[in-house]
Amino acid sequence: MKNLISTATFVASLSLTSLAIAAEGSGCHFHGNSPAKETIVVDCANKQKATLVTKGKLDASWNSIALEKAEKIDGKESKEWKLSFKNPAVADKSKETLYMFFTLSGNFIAANYSGK
Repeated sequence: MKNLISTATFVASLSLTSLAIAAEGSGCHFHGNSPAKETIVVDCANKQKATLVTKGKLDASWNSIALEKAEKIDGKESKEWKLSFKNPAVADKSKETLYMFFTLSGNFIAANYSGK
């Protein structure tokens, strides 16, 4: 009986450990305060842009638009990533540039056309 409890505890601890490792950074959701690399944030921004197109919040023409600029800025509470995409094919010129904001660690905050 003692061996059975030990084995069950060991197996349970292995399964919990692998879940914790798999959750870190998966799906562009990050934990901790370590700054994300620009390449990771750009990848997450492209995924977020595709999601906005799929949900109908952005026109399909945005799918082919590449990143114009990525920079770290002073946000409302702390440093943030600000990424911009420019789509010259958009009829409404006030919506020609899409801005996306991410925490310094890489989590999506918001997207807008004002850049603020």
